[in-house]
Amino acid sequence: MMDDASLREKVRQTLREDKDLRGYGLNADVVAGEVQLQGIVDTLKEKERAERLVRQVPGVKGVANAVAISTDGAVRDEDVTMEVNEELDQDQRVDLRHIGAESVDGHGTVVLKGRAEDPAEVEAAREAAAKARGVTRVVSQVKVGEEEMSLKDIFHSQVNNDREG
Repeated sequence: MMDDASLREKVRQTLREDKDLRGYGLNADVVAGEVQLQGIVDTLKEKERAERLVRQVPGVKGVANAVAISTDGAVRDEDVTMEVNEELDQDQRVDLRHIGAESVDGHGTVVLKGRAEDPAEVEAAREAAAKARGVTRVVSQVKVGEEEMSLKDIFHSQVNNDREG
């Protein structure tokens, strides 16, 4: 069993050695195997990456991720929406005809909307949105699978078929 001081050093070393995170100088403290992660990063993706890396360190029992996402002052919904849609457009796994995004609260919350056949496309959209600057949270309202017909739709399609036949 690793003591907290040794675990703290191992966690800090892991963060220092990661090419995407080393420039941020993230800090970690450990109490009874629980890691408190602190610092500031530019994107939600980096915050999630830091937590994922720390969770993989042997001996870590849990992670309290208090890493903040830098927004450089006021976050304008229009700017965040534009950045997220650019990220979605650049991701080959996401079809903008299926999934779009909108920043909704002035605090970096992005809502994904639309319909996709494959849950993997929704996850790809979530990952792409998390890369955009200013995003602090991604909420998916994307519906997955075939569009279900309501009873009214079924009735109308039957009536139309009867008329045509």
